Amino acid sequence: MRKMIKMSMAAVMMMGVGAVSAQAEGTDILTNIKAKGQVRARYEMVDANDVAKNPNANAFTNRLSLGVSADLLGTDWLSAYVEMTDVRALNDNYNDASGDNGGEWHDTVADAEQTRLTQAYIDIKYGKTKLRAGRQMINLDNQRFVGAVDWRQMPQTFDAYTLTNNSIDNLNLTAVYVNQVNRVFADDTQAPATYNTAAADTRTLLLNGSYKVMDELKVTAYDYMIGTGTLGTVGSDTYGLALTGDIKAADGVKVGYRAEYAKQTDATMENSGSNNSTSHVDANYMNFQLNADVSGFLAGIQYEVLSGDGDGTAGDEKAFATPLATLHAHNGFADMFLTTPTDGLEDLNICLGYKSKDFGMLKATYHDYTSEVGNVDYGTELDVTYARAIPGVNNLSGMLKVADYNADEEYVTVPTNTNVDTTKFWAMLDYKFATK
Repeated sequence: MRKMIKMSMAAVMMMGVGAVSAQAEGTDILTNIKAKGQVRARYEMVDANDVAKNPNANAFTNRLSLGVSADLLGTDWLSAYVEMTDVRALNDNYNDASGDNGGEWHDTVADAEQTRLTQAYIDIKYGKTKLRAGRQMINLDNQRFVGAVDWRQMPQTFDAYTLTNNSIDNLNLTAVYVNQVNRVFADDTQAPATYNTAAADTRTLLLNGSYKVMDELKVTAYDYMIGTGTLGTVGSDTYGLALTGDIKAADGVKVGYRAEYAKQTDATMENSGSNNSTSHVDANYMNFQLNADVSGFLAGIQYEVLSGDGDGTAGDEKAFATPLATLHAHNGFADMFLTTPTDGLEDLNICLGYKSKDFGMLKATYHDYTSEVGNVDYGTELDVTYARAIPGVNNLSGMLKVADYNADEEYVTVPTNTNVDTTKFWAMLDYKFATK
């Protein structure tokens, strides 16, 4: 951690020295220099009732991120941002998914020790159009298909070119070309190689456009063309439409909704040396959500469907895949369904909660999981979260969270099933700071 702090402070000092030297010569190479950072300490416990009977994971980890931004060449249209992130562990009583932390016989917490250049990009602006080139975090919509996986201590980033435009009022257009996906796992990750790859080359094109008709209706259309072989998966094109909005039903009463459908087909983008001709992708996705906020009291219901392949035909990919998503935010905090089961997934969940400025936010969500094909009962899960700002300390927040997944006996007997009864608990402090 000391090394990380020194490196980041050196970067800030070098940018500052460069700016002073340049100004002395009459050229403002670096101006409007700003720094920001985050310290996020977390305890995570995992108790998985698997066949191996591994000891519980008890992981104490910390994320330290430091970033510096600056305008370039005295302009207001050219800028740069650089960010380093360091993850340290205070113990080794957990399997960090890297294969080398000495805790492989414990349950898994995928937060390996590592230091990484998480973001390094240049922004070029022209009016309401911006081109961002370099390593960056990308979050599209609700991150169901593309996200930064910021829940893990090391986030997922993309080496990419991102073009955005909002020249027309209420219309936002985004196009992203991705060269490489930098996963949350450590660079020296051993297994399973097809999933825990730290970085994966790709040829992926992401298109997203949204138009806000009114507060009650926003229309979002997208086409995510993921290259063949990306992250060990079959490539695909995912295109869909989402309708979202917030309705003020009465004083203190707000109702939000989301109705979405997506289709997944064969990939049009292929990586060099990849052959997708033996696979045929034909999958579907649906999501219907309704949420209400009544003077701070929260309630919601969601029905989400990811299609499956009932006949199991080799090369016939009907299980809907989301390899670039922020998966922890969907289908339960226990992370039992990071990969869609062969027979698909139906997630019916309801939530209740309460939030206020003084109290914070308390929310409980109950999930009922079944297969999309064959109506196999996958089990249930209860997630409870409490989060609030810590009084007396600016920019410091805390969170307590628990997830309890119970696998159904019918699902346990399915040969391809690896899910078991699992309980997870988190306690976290998050401090953010920035120069003005």
